[in-house]
Amino acid sequence: METSGFTTEQLDVREAIFKICSKYPDEYWAQHDESGEYPHELHADLAKDGWIGISLPEDLGGAGLGISEATMMLHTIAESGAGIAGAQSIHANVYATQPVAKFATPEQRQRMLPKLIAGESRTCFGVTEPNTGLETLKLRTQAKNDGDSYLISGQKIWISSAQISTKMVLLARTTPLESVTKPSEGLSLFFIDLDKSAPGLDLKRIKKMGGRAIDANEVFFDNYRIPSNTLIGSEGQGFKIVLHGMNAERCLLAGEALGLGYAALKRAASYAKERVVFGRPIGMNQGIQHPLAEAYMNLEAAKLATYHAARLYDNSAKDSSITQHAVGIACNSAKYLAAEAAFTACERAVLTHGGMGYAQEYHVERYLREVFVPRIAPVSREMIMNYIGEKALGLPRSY
Repeated sequence: METSGFTTEQLDVREAIFKICSKYPDEYWAQHDESGEYPHELHADLAKDGWIGISLPEDLGGAGLGISEATMMLHTIAESGAGIAGAQSIHANVYATQPVAKFATPEQRQRMLPKLIAGESRTCFGVTEPNTGLETLKLRTQAKNDGDSYLISGQKIWISSAQISTKMVLLARTTPLESVTKPSEGLSLFFIDLDKSAPGLDLKRIKKMGGRAIDANEVFFDNYRIPSNTLIGSEGQGFKIVLHGMNAERCLLAGEALGLGYAALKRAASYAKERVVFGRPIGMNQGIQHPLAEAYMNLEAAKLATYHAARLYDNSAKDSSITQHAVGIACNSAKYLAAEAAFTACERAVLTHGGMGYAQEYHVERYLREVFVPRIAPVSREMIMNYIGEKALGLPRSY
């Protein structure tokens, strides 16, 4: 990857993260992908050096850096060979805490975030439900006020790292859908304990295609009791609050996709230089060379879009000329472009290896399995195109 134009802070992050990740080669990730074992060692090393709180305030123990630097961190983790699985081991701890840091009270921030930054606790993000999918405003999981607590009932799905998390950033409905005047009302945000021994909580791990070192889960709530002081902001304002973290997640996931794409392309180019057929390296053939060159250019273009979006996100807090409309378009565009570029790079890496691309020992098959994640989650390619059509081009809403 060409690193010209990055800030000193971003390059310092890249160097430091590569140094940590050098302890975890591709073989480590292949083994954990096969066993499904969580990469606790990487999480511990990142927490020890303060990277979990890279974008959280310094007064809480964080580094106080921006999403631009956090994107570089997750990009670098993925590029090291850890892939989406490695990056996802801390993904939610970086972006899901953004709305908590911004909208929680000072007392809540001190109570909720320092232990997470220190690696003593971990969080997951509880939004998606099986029967609503991308229709976030139709969420059905209920939080019923019960004196000094709430009772949570409902189901969440595709909740990463719930098995090892002790906390959850939860979006739940405090006003029935039928009773709200606006679709964006009635949802509230909570930062709750995820106590697996408590009544009313059950988890079921989902068997999945790739990234198997990071558990994905169905989470079932049945009158699960949480204290009322876990509410972030005001009742009914949860959707507006959680939007603060969604654009950040678009940037972070774009960075993870880029890292995976560059890792795949590096392996493909190396193999193409070494593999000799008919007396010449296969990389000398334009049928191999041109698809890889095109994949590289696509990644470089997506890289520019990604770090432009991250820069807009960070600067929007202090520059009133940068609108949230512009940030949303940039972040969604970046996620789409990076996911597509990474997919192309991973697919071509497998094809460059020929039959050996299907073998686990060359690792590119693992990259290809994992690269579907940024294409699908947290929002599909089609929904991003709907968004761009409406918000950037002014076309009629199509859904």
